[in-house]
Amino acid sequence: MTAPARHRPSLSFAAAAAVLLVAAGLGGCASMSDGMSTAFADPAQFDLYDCKQLENSRKVLTSRTAELQGLMAKAETGAGGAVVAELAYRNEYIAVRGQSKFAEEAWQKNRCATAAPPAAAPVPPVVAPAPDARAARAKR
Repeated sequence: MTAPARHRPSLSFAAAAAVLLVAAGLGGCASMSDGMSTAFADPAQFDLYDCKQLENSRKVLTSRTAELQGLMAKAETGAGGAVVAELAYRNEYIAVRGQSKFAEEAWQKNRCATAAPPAAAPVPPVVAPAPDARAARAKR
């Protein structure tokens, strides 16, 4: 006599369940608000900066934020890109956003004003030299 076969869940069912569990977990990360961005930044980082240093820091942080947004958008176009974007770039993006917030607060606290772009130096007009009278006579 043979023993009755037991019913075991197939491996593919277990794999599908694991994938769904991971996707649900990462979905929670994606919905995480950027409001907690200050948790990843030092609030006193910009306290001793003067306006010139703050202006440079704000420019760097703005360009890095834009760069990270572009990288996340690019990653999301590929297969599994949302997961890659979350794992590779989201934490740094949140940290940079927090730093930007604190830099902006220090900018306001110091009452800094955006420097006007330097005025362009006037360009002198180009004046052609007068034709030489002798050369004009020689051509006749």
